Amino acid sequence: MSQYKVQPGPEAFLSPSAASMGIVLPDPGEAHIEGTIVPEEEAFEEAARKFLAAKVPTIFPGPLVLWHWNENAAKQATAIRKLANAIPARLIPMADYRPKYPKIDPEVEINPNHPNLTIWHNKIDVCIFVGVHCHQANLALKIIRGGTNCYTMAMCAQAGHEDACLSFRDASVEKIERLTAAVLKLKSEGVESQAEEFTQIKLNRQGRIA
Repeated sequence: MSQYKVQPGPEAFLSPSAASMGIVLPDPGEAHIEGTIVPEEEAFEEAARKFLAAKVPTIFPGPLVLWHWNENAAKQATAIRKLANAIPARLIPMADYRPKYPKIDPEVEINPNHPNLTIWHNKIDVCIFVGVHCHQANLALKIIRGGTNCYTMAMCAQAGHEDACLSFRDASVEKIERLTAAVLKLKSEGVESQAEEFTQIKLNRQGRIA
């Protein structure tokens, strides 16, 4: 039997868990590309190439960066912003799906997310998750792979995400910066971004910046 590859869909109404198909997670210093374990440096270059070749490259920062605010989250958010500017890529924040004790709104907290709708509406062809809890990322990545043709990447704080087309483990500010450096290196070698032009909305604590 040929090795299963974690590739963009649409794959199936209910795409199989990559782990159930034999995909394993990388060890420290490694990453995976479509289920194949590779050195991190190879994955950084491949991720940069995917971003620059995309028409609608998008970064999805999650609650670990946006809502669980601390000194490390602030540093990661700054690094993510630099990555988005380098590509350039859209930034679409993920909703704060954490339960709000003692009162839980089941329509918000328990209802499954529908990232495929975000992908379809924005015509996103390449994306990366950063700061998304593992259980939520694995669910979202399967939905995206099952119903869209978006190439998914994930930077995980733990051991990586087998349901992404490309995944890094042990996410940190340094690794986000290494991805940015890989993008800038390719650009310096003449690789141009194919991203469609878009209007960037900038906000501060008072609201939208004109």
